[in-house]
Amino acid sequence: MLFGNLLLASALAFNAGADVRIREEMMDKVPGLPGGGRLLAAPRTGFRNHFRFRSRVWGELKAESETLGKWRLYLRLADEFRWNPQPKNEANTFPDELILDNLVLEGRGLFDGFLDFAVGRQDLLGLYGLDHVFVDGTPGDGSRTVFTDMIRARLHFTEESKLDLFFLHNADDNVLRWGTDRSKHRSLTGLGGAEAEMDDWGFGGIWSSRLSTWLDYQLFALQKNTRSFTYRGARHPWTRRETLGLKLVPHLTEELSLQLEAMGQVGRNGDGDWLTGWSTYVGANWTAKREGVKPFAKLGFHTMSGDRDAANHDGGCKAWDPIWGRGVNDSELFLYGTHYGAAWWSNMLYVKATAGLDLGRYHKLTGSTGPMFAAVRDGLGGGDGDFKGYLSQLRYDFPLWTAENAEARRFEIFGHVLFEYFVPGDYFASERAAWFFRWQIDFKF
Repeated sequence: MLFGNLLLASALAFNAGADVRIREEMMDKVPGLPGGGRLLAAPRTGFRNHFRFRSRVWGELKAESETLGKWRLYLRLADEFRWNPQPKNEANTFPDELILDNLVLEGRGLFDGFLDFAVGRQDLLGLYGLDHVFVDGTPGDGSRTVFTDMIRARLHFTEESKLDLFFLHNADDNVLRWGTDRSKHRSLTGLGGAEAEMDDWGFGGIWSSRLSTWLDYQLFALQKNTRSFTYRGARHPWTRRETLGLKLVPHLTEELSLQLEAMGQVGRNGDGDWLTGWSTYVGANWTAKREGVKPFAKLGFHTMSGDRDAANHDGGCKAWDPIWGRGVNDSELFLYGTHYGAAWWSNMLYVKATAGLDLGRYHKLTGSTGPMFAAVRDGLGGGDGDFKGYLSQLRYDFPLWTAENAEARRFEIFGHVLFEYFVPGDYFASERAAWFFRWQIDFKF
């Protein structure tokens, strides 16, 4: 009925497209077992090599009117199969499965511009500009998808002040799929898997505003809940955590800005234990304001609390819970090497220096390096120290076929190569260096 009224008020526009991603990833001596660890000391792994082929198709309906605002209905289906030369397996071979990747209804500019909202399955990456909080609802499938099932609303109080409210749910086992049984019980959250499901859900609010022309801020309060699950024979109780955080972004000049974040957690679990945690981030970002090639540089210090008793049966109560910031902001290699589970960032002090050149659309050269430390000696690395090691990364993004005119960007080809090198410290039992390499080509239609 709603789209019918919109159709009477304005033209209904339809659009559709597709994309294909081809990548090969190789790695060796990753500090932890690829796929997670969950409070267990995980051994170093041998050489791994896999190819991934992801295809997606999408379609959208748009409508707009002066009285009813802007509306959009978006649908995306995805499939990814893999070829694993080393070690050989047929877990995700063709055709694997077709999944509902996105199905979301959006409304913008409602009630004279006061309300925006979205409901349905949608990507979590990039929401609210809080990249240490909202990244991926499904880290267990390794960026095949980044969706969450979510209801969100944005209330515009002034031009500079807005309140975002949300409720989201991540199911560990995706029932909106069609295909073979090989991937039927893939763990989307990265912890439950075939043994049991670890769903998580939560809600919260984010207030965003500006104190002055040079200082933006965000204040947010969130609650996250996880379902009780069993992993590798060990039962993990349900948990509930409240997180309160503040983000400040002082703009010192047109080229230089700072980023300051502080977050604290408190909660309980099903065993009656108190849960606590904290995280901070201090960073400086510089980007040249000029035509053509734009150099940039960043320096950041990221901290996440840990728990000395993490390896015990009832340990981990003081370690930072990454909420839904379970992505690859700092490292692809450590997506596979975190002991709490896939992309489960915790117990970390990381100083990271980044520099690069922005050469144009899809064209960028970036390098980063820095030391990692454990906030506490939890013993999960197998060593007796708190120096995790030195991590360096080099990435080159390149265009192969791009369009000058935005209207002609239906068909584009681009790609990147990525190399990471990790020299372990005394936190780990092994001194052998780990590395990760990927090449990727993307086709957009």
